[in-house]
Amino acid sequence: MPVSYKDAGVDIDAGDELVDRIAPLARATRTAGVLADVGGFAGLFAVPGGYTEPVLVSGTDGVGTKLKVAFATGVHDTIGIDLVAMCVNDVLTVGARPLFFLDYFASGTPDVGVGEAVVRGVADGCKLAGAALLGGETAELPGMYAPGEYDLAGFAVGIVERSRILDGRAVRKGDALVGVASSGLHSNGYSLARRVLLDDAALALDATLPELGDPGRTLGAALLEPTRIYARAVAGLVAALGERLHALCHITGGGLPGNLPRVVPDESLGLAVELASYPRPGIFHAIAARGPVEETEMQRTFNLGVGLVAVVAEDAVPAAVAALEAAGERAWRLGAIVPAREAGPERVALRRA
Repeated sequence: MPVSYKDAGVDIDAGDELVDRIAPLARATRTAGVLADVGGFAGLFAVPGGYTEPVLVSGTDGVGTKLKVAFATGVHDTIGIDLVAMCVNDVLTVGARPLFFLDYFASGTPDVGVGEAVVRGVADGCKLAGAALLGGETAELPGMYAPGEYDLAGFAVGIVERSRILDGRAVRKGDALVGVASSGLHSNGYSLARRVLLDDAALALDATLPELGDPGRTLGAALLEPTRIYARAVAGLVAALGERLHALCHITGGGLPGNLPRVVPDESLGLAVELASYPRPGIFHAIAARGPVEETEMQRTFNLGVGLVAVVAEDAVPAAVAALEAAGERAWRLGAIVPAREAGPERVALRRA
């Protein structure tokens, strides 16, 4: 008896239906540079004018084991925002403007409804970033993934004027650190968070926790809170501060101590961070208490409520905070650039009092 591709686990018709559903989602993100609709072998995007020496900036990332929470809750329409955020926020750190995004969605046995929900989230993230969803790939890989599971990867491209690239070389002793609030865990540290809250503490995803501060908010909702996309915030900072904006740092895996030194290339300089300068979101209190997880481990695993850090001239702090708040972010003076000897061997001093 003849064997078909579908017998081997690949449903071409379902894949085609998913592509048909994705096309209008991508069209809704179209910007002036897009030269062709989704469906071709490659995406086409015209480099925008107005630049003397345009430099293209690229970034790629995934969502990690936060996907496991989406599988367990059946909520799939926000994880795509996380995917865009993790890529775009990295691109933003050099002062770039996002241009376009591509996604890779792979599953074993495709569920067209789930796939559409995931890509809808990607499209929503692209709108927040001001980027076009230029294309992507939907891969059907039977035997690679458990039923009901999938994987995601994303790729972002932005543009910046060569003379305006933020590379940290302008950072000086006495500069200020301005913190920008995260929305929670973002998309890092989920292996530890899941181990503590779901495995060891055996909490249900529909449980409500006092640490979350909202009696109606479930643990699942807190864990799935989408990562903030800081495109509008960074554009506001660049416009308001000009050369007084010296560096930007996206706080991802490794937390504050693992990421801040990356944007201060001068090894004679360190960073002093005042952790008492802002309230730590409740999800971090829940993880620390129910592990228990030691403070040093929390610091090097999670963002602890800080999603982005801007290094600015000291006299630019009021303007930086005003620009960030105008973009809808919560911002505050987080610390300062100090001599490395004052910050310790890791060049980051995290002060709790």
